[in-house]
Amino acid sequence: MSKEGMNTKDFLIGTFVGGIIGAAAALLMAPKSGKELRNDLGNQAAVIKDKTGRLTNEAKEKGAEYVSIAKDKTSSISQRVADQSAQLMDKVRDLRSQGAEKADEVKKDAAAAIEEEAEETKAEGKEQETAQ
Repeated sequence: MSKEGMNTKDFLIGTFVGGIIGAAAALLMAPKSGKELRNDLGNQAAVIKDKTGRLTNEAKEKGAEYVSIAKDKTSSISQRVADQSAQLMDKVRDLRSQGAEKADEVKKDAAAAIEEEAEETKAEGKEQETAQ
């Protein structure tokens, strides 16, 4: 997460905790009867419970959304990698077959050259025999 995201998160947590502490201090310092104070504390607890429930649900929804996005991106990237890998393997196979074809051509040319050289040598040998 970015630094700005962490600062915002920390600020929100600090605001939430500070709000709870401030509300508790205000309730405890207010000149109310015990029954009224307990009732106010119960109401505040219910409000806080509702807020945390909403925040929890929002966090779960965002988390599910991010998981979905991550899965989509991952599958997209893995598909691209698989496609590029297949293309690369096809190129390697083509180059390998071209190399094998070239090697066969070179072997044939070398064999022909050797055979031609052998015939020339044989012809020269016959010429020398007739010359003697």
